[in-house]
Amino acid sequence: MATDIVAQLANSLAKTGVEEVELSYKGQGKKLDDAQSVEEMVKEIQDFEDLQALRLEGNTVGVEAAKAIAKALETKSKFKRCYWSDMFTGRLRSEIPPALNSLGDALMLAGAKLTVLDLSDNAFGPDGVKGIERLLKSTACYTLQELRLNNCGMGIGGGKILAASLIQCHKNSSAEGTPLGLKVFVAGRNRLENDGATALAQAFQLMGSLEEVHMPQNGINHPGVTALAKAMQHNAGLRILNLNDNTFTEKGAFAMAQALKHLRSIQVINFGDCLVRPAGAIAIAGTVSEGLPILKELNLSFGEITEEAALTVAQAVKDKDQLEKLDLNGNSLGEDGCKALKDAMEAMNIGELLGSLSDDEGEPEDDEDDDDDDDHDDDEEEDDEDVDVDEEEIEEEEEEEEEEESNGNKLSTPVAASRPPDVSSFLSFPSPDKLLKLGAMRAMLIEQQVDVSDATKTAEAFLKIASVYKEDNDDVKNAVLDSIDALLKKAFSTPSFQGCNFVSTLLVLLGLIKSEDKVKPVLVVRGHLNALEHVASQDYFPKEYVDVLAVFLSRNPKALESCGNARNSLLSTLQRVRSEDCGHTHTHTHTHTHRDKLNFD
Repeated sequence: MATDIVAQLANSLAKTGVEEVELSYKGQGKKLDDAQSVEEMVKEIQDFEDLQALRLEGNTVGVEAAKAIAKALETKSKFKRCYWSDMFTGRLRSEIPPALNSLGDALMLAGAKLTVLDLSDNAFGPDGVKGIERLLKSTACYTLQELRLNNCGMGIGGGKILAASLIQCHKNSSAEGTPLGLKVFVAGRNRLENDGATALAQAFQLMGSLEEVHMPQNGINHPGVTALAKAMQHNAGLRILNLNDNTFTEKGAFAMAQALKHLRSIQVINFGDCLVRPAGAIAIAGTVSEGLPILKELNLSFGEITEEAALTVAQAVKDKDQLEKLDLNGNSLGEDGCKALKDAMEAMNIGELLGSLSDDEGEPEDDEDDDDDDDHDDDEEEDDEDVDVDEEEIEEEEEEEEEEESNGNKLSTPVAASRPPDVSSFLSFPSPDKLLKLGAMRAMLIEQQVDVSDATKTAEAFLKIASVYKEDNDDVKNAVLDSIDALLKKAFSTPSFQGCNFVSTLLVLLGLIKSEDKVKPVLVVRGHLNALEHVASQDYFPKEYVDVLAVFLSRNPKALESCGNARNSLLSTLQRVRSEDCGHTHTHTHTHTHRDKLNFD
């Protein structure tokens, strides 16, 4: 027995010895300018036979010193981890690329197989990324698992160079049967913006191996967020997604809500200070309630979220057994809303999971919104008058032309020859008569005319068609609904169609939410809501958008005051569809039973 214990102890000590593979100069504050200044370090590196990791954080390394260190690394074939953050303080930016190139070339020459490359807090800009470009494309990085480039000031240019390097590394490594499987990517505070984020999204989608993504404070708006969302869907093992302090707005939030449906391993979602707004929060809540079984933390702080949206989020996390924290601080709940949220969380026995609400910004100013809506309404009325005049002028011109033809003034054009159906004319100046004149093929003609890959154009076309809806005229009503069905069936069956963008654009055009792009709402008529009621009941319309529509219709905003009955009918249908969807889900699974408790009234 004693012999066995000794053997186990010896084995344990042997394993501990294997871990002695790191040489650290971390935080020593040394100013290493030339070869002489690193003589002692170089000797220690040379004498460290199985060196796997080198820590240089918190020192400042010049070009000549980097070359000397690199020379010592050329024989370290077992080298794996570079902890080189904050090691160029006080250096000229022009010094950094040659220093990095020297170190990278040495690792390639040594035949190293890197797993960690940490160059955070070096503020080297796009040129610094060029300094590691060769290394990232080489065999030394085929095994890379963690890439940390936080606070490096890469900018859009650096982001594109980095993305191209990762894509090339994946291509090269895949060709050799060992595809790059990066697990951790950190690049906060880099001013990547939309173009940089979109470029990196292509690399992320290609790799499909990410487990952690940290990209806070990068000036990314909804186009970049949408690109990242699409990429995240291909990384099924993602556990942590931190995009704090970027600007989602509704469009980005909708896209992320869709992406999260594919991420059942997600544990931490940090969308704090991302301006997800009420519609975005509700969309995310819908995804949370339907999946994400091991979610531990959800941060939707400082997002202009209102009380009803916050309560929806609270309901969504009710059955998340592993949840540790829900952060809704800094939103627009108001005093009563904060109390309602706390009470709701307490009633569900999860009150302790709610973070502080001390920075709540109070209820949104309705008066300001109403003024804006008034302005929009006035503008739209003026626009509508202009449109009516244009239509009258066009119709008068057509009548004059027909009269001239009948009088023989245009002998080259027979009177009996009618003009072919013109979809463009209808979409420019919609009228019931024009829609009917398109004939039996109208649905196909409209479907062919509208670019359904563009969610905004599709939403605009939907509203134009719906605007001529007439409840008391079956021919017109059927023509409208048939045309809309054809258009939206094609749209939602098109892989590239962004349904979330379609819904958010629809909400903007109906005046239910504000647009970050200063888009003016249309003058809402009953036909818009009648057609939307029809669409919401159709199989082709994704049910995840029904909750969002229900919330914003229930607010009874000024934009819909003139459509009271149609609005009430639409809201009733939305609630019925939601209820039916919950009931259908309940018969197949017991994981979503709390959804029918959501109350948007």
